[in-house]
Amino acid sequence: MPRQPKQVTCSPEVRQELERISKRKTSQARHVERARILLMVLDGASVTEIAKKFDIRPNTVIDRRDRFIKEGYDSIFDRPRTGKPQVYGSDFKELVLKTLEGAPPPGYSQWDGPLLARILDVSVHAIWRLLRKEGICLARRRSWCVSTDPEFSSKAADIVGLYLSPPENALVLSVDEKTTIQALERRTGYVYTSNKKIVNGYSHTYKRHGTINLFAALEIATGKVYGKTKSTKKRPDFLEFLDELLLELPQSNEYHVILDNLNIHKKCDEWISRHKNVHFHYTPTSASWLNMIEIWFCIFSRKCLRNATFSGTTELGHAIEAFMASYNENDAHPFVWRKREVKGAQLKNTIENLCH
Repeated sequence: MPRQPKQVTCSPEVRQELERISKRKTSQARHVERARILLMVLDGASVTEIAKKFDIRPNTVIDRRDRFIKEGYDSIFDRPRTGKPQVYGSDFKELVLKTLEGAPPPGYSQWDGPLLARILDVSVHAIWRLLRKEGICLARRRSWCVSTDPEFSSKAADIVGLYLSPPENALVLSVDEKTTIQALERRTGYVYTSNKKIVNGYSHTYKRHGTINLFAALEIATGKVYGKTKSTKKRPDFLEFLDELLLELPQSNEYHVILDNLNIHKKCDEWISRHKNVHFHYTPTSASWLNMIEIWFCIFSRKCLRNATFSGTTELGHAIEAFMASYNENDAHPFVWRKREVKGAQLKNTIENLCH
């Protein structure tokens, strides 16, 4: 006489929830299958019939049924698992951090993942996982320049004030030079890497065709750049650039020019006396980063000079002029002044202290 299947019952609410999960497209596949198995069990289907329909072993159906009888609706979900035993625990973290506090082996200037793994005789992947988790980037660096100017606060406040709240009916200009720009000639193009990626390529050898200097002024209100290339970088070149700049700029009652402490920017009293509406504002010592034109110089170097080739200074000069014209037409916009605080005192902290 064949065995009769166990009679399994449940509340209408539980059955309704099982039916909902069995039909819901967003449910996980294993939950849908378990719900459908239990619905067949509730309908009185035999173990063999259910196993055949879902192509599973009869013992699996029995386990599902018995667990449903004990646990009810929650039986369709996985039980909490301990997971794989932890190999690298808190002791491993402390060991890595303590090792990073010490000097690297002789001949090495800094620690990296493979070096740590070799010294500690552990998996390099475990090292990388820990470093990522703790937010430690051994290859990245942060630098800063601390000004020793006794008048730093007042000078910095003056310049930042011009950025954030410029005087009415006045133009604020950030002026500086990018000197000794080399006209380098070399082969450039695209190359395949060993992993079949296409990247920019250039020949390691090159020819030098001289240098030129770029005098540039950034109009703070609009982001527009005015520039002039010259073969020399002396005070007369700087003052000549300012004369041409005043002719090219929109007419204004006052011009406030932000400059660093380069010697050619100083001792210009005679020129200033002839231009009463021009006021020079000098950045503090060792604080040229306060000069906003430096932001544009980074853009210029990245987009105009990097990976470029020039047959001479004339071609280089034309390229610089073309880039400035294109930038002013398509990309010029006011920069938003902000400066992230970097504390030099962090050098005294240890990695272990920073991670706790």
